[in-house]
Amino acid sequence: MDVMGLRKAMTAQGPGTNPGTGPGTGAAEDAEPLLPRTVVLVGLMGAGKSAIGRRLATRLHLPFRDADTEIEAAAGCTIAEIFARDGEPVFRSVERRIISRLVKDEPVHILATGGGAFMDPETRAAIREHGVSVWLRAELDVLVARTARRTHRPILNQGDPRAILGRLMEQRYPIYAEADLTVVSDERPPDVTVELVIDALEAHFGVQLPHRAPRGGRPGKGDATKTESGKTDAS
Repeated sequence: MDVMGLRKAMTAQGPGTNPGTGPGTGAAEDAEPLLPRTVVLVGLMGAGKSAIGRRLATRLHLPFRDADTEIEAAAGCTIAEIFARDGEPVFRSVERRIISRLVKDEPVHILATGGGAFMDPETRAAIREHGVSVWLRAELDVLVARTARRTHRPILNQGDPRAILGRLMEQRYPIYAEADLTVVSDERPPDVTVELVIDALEAHFGVQLPHRAPRGGRPGKGDATKTESGKTDAS
């Protein structure tokens, strides 16, 4: 499929037609949103964007979207097939347009993006203008442990996964740091990370959001600190 074919596929993919949107869909789309903007999760593979995103969407009664799933539904093929047949520039063009549509035209939702999406300047600009970006920042050991559990990441099959992830961290973390909010994703249970994201969103928007007190209590307010740039940094 060439670029034009992919663009036609994207045009045919209307808002909310992805059948695999997961928790947070359905009646939630008709409810009054708790947030004024779509929350866009960014970070490296293994940072937990999909796992945290689904839980966050459920907690906030919002739809959940996965950009990679949306791209595959629009193109009618897998991301690996797009890369192999058309190359990365074509994929990034498709990704850029899909994410732009999601943040501009869809109702407020939680959006998980691919690891390279936020590296594209136009994609970053669209997210900055229409959404709020949250970087799920994970250390190398955490990323290595999480990605080792799965075998569907072709980029990690090209050499030593730890070395590859280390290089990606050096390249991408300075750009991820431009996100509106930063929340640490570590070995703690996902629900704890969700609480930290909610804390960060509350501080950013000045709103009150639903919390769930996990066993042992919520993470302390000391887990979230304000950086000099005005971003909420959970650590």
